[in-house]
Amino acid sequence: MTATVSVPPRTSDRARRSLARLRAGRDARSAFVFLAPFLVFYVLLKLWPIAYGFWISLHRWETIGTNITFVGIGNYERILQDRLFWEAVSHTLFFTAIATPSLIGLGLALAMILNRSLFGSGTFRTLFYLPNVLSTAVIGLLFVAVLAGDERGLINHVLGWFGIGPIPFLLGAKTAMPSIALAAIWWTVGFNMLILLAGLQNIPAEVNDAARVDGASGRQLFWRITLPLLRRPLMLVTILQLIACFQVFSLIDVMTRGGPGGQTRSIVYYIFERAFSQQQLGYGAAIAFVLFAMLFVLSITQLRLFRRSGDVL
Repeated sequence: MTATVSVPPRTSDRARRSLARLRAGRDARSAFVFLAPFLVFYVLLKLWPIAYGFWISLHRWETIGTNITFVGIGNYERILQDRLFWEAVSHTLFFTAIATPSLIGLGLALAMILNRSLFGSGTFRTLFYLPNVLSTAVIGLLFVAVLAGDERGLINHVLGWFGIGPIPFLLGAKTAMPSIALAAIWWTVGFNMLILLAGLQNIPAEVNDAARVDGASGRQLFWRITLPLLRRPLMLVTILQLIACFQVFSLIDVMTRGGPGGQTRSIVYYIFERAFSQQQLGYGAAIAFVLFAMLFVLSITQLRLFRRSGDVL
């Protein structure tokens, strides 16, 4: 007859907790080993350039030569008195005011049309998204040809059939920035369409059917059902488009080079001029961090507005 040894309950619970801690520590070490390569590259390629860029913004730093002088917040104080910077801010806001509502509204309209079971809807989705895969240079050169200020431009050539003189789309102070916004809308509206289309397809059909049974009209369905249920996709699209509009550079560089007379000089294009064309790397870095602060505040404000409107994140 063999004797059995019983383990007291407290000792058994203590052993289980110790074993659980050992397993958790082992899992944490394994996770760190797998994440270590990513963390190393993230620090080297993301965090370190940001920190070094901020260090540069505290200096009068020329890209050529060794003329590097620590000025502290001098570059940031200089921004407050820089007339060209504030003009670039106003130009960027003007571009954003044109492009962002158009991109969101047109993207939503296309998404609602293509959400229906129509013949060839899949083909039209592809066609509307297709410009988004083209490079900036292709889009810019295409619209330079379309909006050329003489009869060689496609639009002015068509207007000439009706006896209308050529319009200097890219050379007029009042038409240059709207022309760039038109190119941006044609280029990127397909991206918004796909995001909002995915949101529309996630709305249960039973919700709309129940509303129709209760006598809701098409307008009521849109304002009372569709828009509230699209709050999250609309929030995403709005934040992404505002950030993209504040960072507009490539289309301006290809189409107008900041002209005419600086009327299309955006914030990012002004950073490019200061940092590279005028070799004021420290001042350009300071403007870049001011732009980052502006976008950060703008994004946080949008998130809070969406939360107040009833969205729970």
